[in-house]
Amino acid sequence: MQEHTWFKDWFNSPYYHQLYFKRDEQEAAAFIDKLLADLKPAEKARILDVACGRGRHSIYLSEKGFDVTGIDLSEDSIKEALLHETDHLHFYQHDMRLPFRINYFDYAFNFFTSFGYFKTRREHDNSIRMIAQSLKSDGCFVLDYLNVRFAEDHMVNQLDKEIDEVHYHITKWQDKEHFYKKIIIEDAPLQRPLEYVETVAKFSLGDFKRMFACQGLHIKEVFGDYNLGAYDPISSTRLIMIATK
Repeated sequence: MQEHTWFKDWFNSPYYHQLYFKRDEQEAAAFIDKLLADLKPAEKARILDVACGRGRHSIYLSEKGFDVTGIDLSEDSIKEALLHETDHLHFYQHDMRLPFRINYFDYAFNFFTSFGYFKTRREHDNSIRMIAQSLKSDGCFVLDYLNVRFAEDHMVNQLDKEIDEVHYHITKWQDKEHFYKKIIIEDAPLQRPLEYVETVAKFSLGDFKRMFACQGLHIKEVFGDYNLGAYDPISSTRLIMIATK
């Protein structure tokens, strides 16, 4: 598996969804509710959910009365999401590095560290450019990322999980610029174990400020957790940035 395509292969795998999306739905809903209370979107505001996966957050947002469009690179995820499509909930398979609807959305969201996967800085810049271009004047972008210092200090190097008789052996490590996670999957129907390696860039708040500024986005609020607590570069679990165009 080539380094620059790991996310395309892994995100299309049913094991990816099994491992990650038995998450606490109530926590995710509570975070989105707090975010909406802070942002106060207008009724029927147009929202872009970038890297939407199977659409669980898009669906929740649409139930709040907003016009929501979800995009994701994974063909299988979008096929699943399309089962929930309505007149005000839309899904498209799309690469976030490429342009998508210019000056169209009031808000763009990128939740739960769905960024930082690409091989080059140019690819990450292209993603921020796409999002900035998709927003109307005075539009708002929310990027929810891991907090690098906290992740460095609290890394668990080895972890084993069993979900519905599928065994996941997880190994984590890091270097100066990236976090790595190797996932070995053992399942009875498989002839041999599967192996994937995730790579996430170590982007700081300063990195994002520079990337955003180059695309005409300016950070106006920074939070450090899903309760929208104050951000501390050492102790905060998350780096949640709200930027305007």
